[in-house]
Amino acid sequence: MHPFRTINSQDIAFFQELLGNRCFLDETNLTEYGHDETEDLCFLPDIVAKPETPEEVAAILRYCNVNNIAVTPSGARTGLSGGALPIHKGIALSMERFNRILNIDEKNHQVITEPGVITQVLQNAVKEKGLFYPPDPASKGSCFIGGNVSENSGGPKAVKYGVTKDYILNLEVVLPTGEIIWTGANVLKNATGYNLTQLIVGSEGTLAVITKIVLRLIPHPTNDLLMLVPFFDAEKACEAVAAIFRAGITPSGLEFMERDALTWTQAFTNDFTLEVKENHAAHLLIEVDGFDQDALMLECEKIMTVLESFQTDEILFAESEAQKNSLWSLRRKVGEAVKSQSIYKEEDTVVPRYELPALLHHVKTIGNKYGLHSVCYGHAGDGNLHVNIIKGELTDEQWENDLPKAIREIFTEVVKLGGTLSGEHGIGLVQQPYMDIAFPEISLNIMRSIKDVFDPNGILNPGKIFN
Repeated sequence: MHPFRTINSQDIAFFQELLGNRCFLDETNLTEYGHDETEDLCFLPDIVAKPETPEEVAAILRYCNVNNIAVTPSGARTGLSGGALPIHKGIALSMERFNRILNIDEKNHQVITEPGVITQVLQNAVKEKGLFYPPDPASKGSCFIGGNVSENSGGPKAVKYGVTKDYILNLEVVLPTGEIIWTGANVLKNATGYNLTQLIVGSEGTLAVITKIVLRLIPHPTNDLLMLVPFFDAEKACEAVAAIFRAGITPSGLEFMERDALTWTQAFTNDFTLEVKENHAAHLLIEVDGFDQDALMLECEKIMTVLESFQTDEILFAESEAQKNSLWSLRRKVGEAVKSQSIYKEEDTVVPRYELPALLHHVKTIGNKYGLHSVCYGHAGDGNLHVNIIKGELTDEQWENDLPKAIREIFTEVVKLGGTLSGEHGIGLVQQPYMDIAFPEISLNIMRSIKDVFDPNGILNPGKIFN
């Protein structure tokens, strides 16, 4: 454990003078900023700081670096890996006041934004200009774009359009030692030195604090078609995913939901308009998009031809925008629905898409071995399976002793299949014990060395990714 200094009255006086009424010490704020959406974990900081300028962020980090005080960057706190938990107390550095879209450059198809802008707000703003920012995590209506950059978020559109890293051109960041730098340039090609921009993307707030983001944009598709496909066998649904791509089709969304994921979400939302039959083991939600409606219809016909090789029930085509929105809403609320059912543990596994059936098989086999019930769903087109393990009727002893063993076995099989521990949620706090499965010690030491270069005193988001 890093020996961080305890906050004292002199420290409090410094932050109050710097931030005025944007420095919080009351229990309500400390509790609010002590948790994210990771299980039921909560770690109270000593102070919640809400700066408004890069210079204020720099002053905070410079002071904390000199005085050995832990700083945990905090966004919308929608994360699922514990990345925003202030486990060493100190300062919870909220970026919520950095909430402006600074410039939408229609000529170059770029946008400059602050990190505290809600992702969907950003998407809607550029859509008004006919432009498209595709990454769309399930929490897009509440998560911040800065958190998306820190976690390299994906979402359903990633299967066709890529993840957050594919749209980042440049970042303004504040280093833990207080310097403010730009990491790259606002250009589409850049072979000038090391790629510091992509090093910051996905670093989970451990290397620097992001204060401005430059994103590239693309033209917004004008048409889309959506279908929901029921399967009688969940592994066959997974097999169909790779078959669709082998037929030369790249959907704009290809989501997997096993039975419990869908029925639990129906109960959670009180929306039973969709019939889920007893023999439906899983569903694929498949979307195609583009600019030519006739071409999209041809793609759907090709998908239907592929699906003829699998046992499916009647396929539902969304006939209106309302029906499309309803189906996507069910998919996006699966995580909340599962969380409402029971204490749970979510793993964000990812494998090459052809190995998805094998991954699902291993998850269920290992679950049976330890008596664990899992609910699986995810971005099947990317080979990204969210595995939610439910406590249900298990004893505390079973949960505490057997669960880590099962997770380690699942991750071991994931890596054997050519995959890795996280596709989009990050490592944060809760996946940290399993990093040795994905990387040899030499690789972990290189990562630790990079951390030391950026953050020599280890004050920024300590205890995340690795010890």
